[in-house]
Amino acid sequence: MLNRVRMTIAMICCGVLAACASPQERASEKDDMLAAAGFTILPANTPERREQLQTLPPNRVVQKTQGSHVVFLYADPYACGCLYIGDQNAWDTYRRQQFQANLAREQQMTAQMNEEAAWNWGPWGPGWWRY
Repeated sequence: MLNRVRMTIAMICCGVLAACASPQERASEKDDMLAAAGFTILPANTPERREQLQTLPPNRVVQKTQGSHVVFLYADPYACGCLYIGDQNAWDTYRRQQFQANLAREQQMTAQMNEEAAWNWGPWGPGWWRY
């Protein structure tokens, strides 16, 4: 029983470490999802735009009001040096995509854990994790 618990913990740790991505990779993935959701990409190609971009938190979606409309902004000063701008529809689409991607990752992790649980460690002897 103790061996089974240790094996499960080891598999979960391996799965979590494999799922980790660098901050640049996560930002790039988010950029792709924002663009696919309908956000408009505006380059910070003037000194005024670059200065204004620096006033927003990097790699985070923030909500602003422009007149009577709510807009969502995402500043990416590192990868593309640009600003993503979207309306409520783009934001809703992005959130749906994000939910679906998270669900797919969870399902994949569950499938991997179930596959690992079915592996027969018996022939490898007790204490394989100590080596």
